[in-house]
Amino acid sequence: MTAGRLLRRARGFTLVEAVLVIVIVGILGAIVAVFIRGPVGGYRDTAARAAVTDEADLALRRVARDLRMALPNSVRVNPNGDAIEFLLTKTGGRYLAAEDFGLSGTPLDFNNTDPATNRDFTVVGGTSVRIDPDDYIVVYNLGEGSAPSDAYLARSGGTDRNIERVESVNMADPNNPVVRLKFNTFATQVTPMTSPGRRFQVVDFPVSYVCERQGDGSDALVRYWDYPINAAQLTPPQGNPRRAVIAARVANCAGMFAYGSAASRRSALVVMNLLLRVPQGGNATVRLVHQVHVDNTP
Repeated sequence: MTAGRLLRRARGFTLVEAVLVIVIVGILGAIVAVFIRGPVGGYRDTAARAAVTDEADLALRRVARDLRMALPNSVRVNPNGDAIEFLLTKTGGRYLAAEDFGLSGTPLDFNNTDPATNRDFTVVGGTSVRIDPDDYIVVYNLGEGSAPSDAYLARSGGTDRNIERVESVNMADPNNPVVRLKFNTFATQVTPMTSPGRRFQVVDFPVSYVCERQGDGSDALVRYWDYPINAAQLTPPQGNPRRAVIAARVANCAGMFAYGSAASRRSALVVMNLLLRVPQGGNATVRLVHQVHVDNTP
């Protein structure tokens, strides 16, 4: 075998052959891209929708969890339906009444002429959660328009109310602690509004969920809490509330919350309608509707 023949056999691909291979590979790649572009885009859109759905579901579950701990007859929705407010309870119990013969302790007095001094009452059986100073004690709340049985009148300045702050709690007997109120406002009621079941609730603070405009121009669902009780529903709440964004990219605030009429609120439904935009999805949105049963038996 000659040297010239060996050189010809070892020379590799020509430029034309390499160009042809590149062209063929490019055509095959374009064909493959056409077929996989749709599935990849669909997977991306599905993943984005799933993430937004999870965000909306988590936000609605958070609202529902709080609503289940709302003080009976304290839920209220503003006319536009973009805000809901209620008083959050931490525990409840049974107060000793004057009619409870045979039980020792101090009854909660609803007919006292000196409410500034007779401020103690015994909790029968204790409570599942400790009552702390500055908590609110509420008895027989019937809601707005039912004074004195309206807990939102806490700061009304009058004495004919059904809510009062705790000054101290004597835990010498954990099963029957004695609560001392800052003022026995229950004894000042013109018509004593006692609870038929001798029940009371302990309110920690008000909570509001408000759909509002953010600094970047988008709308978001925001949770407000730990602010003063106000007779009127204010959005956003006044004072120095704590806040946290629960859901971002809200597409429509109006009608987010709906509540039953006054005639049906003894056992009512809160309907939540949350519409979120899909990020980088153009006009794509995800809507979740959730209903929460509210037991308003005081």
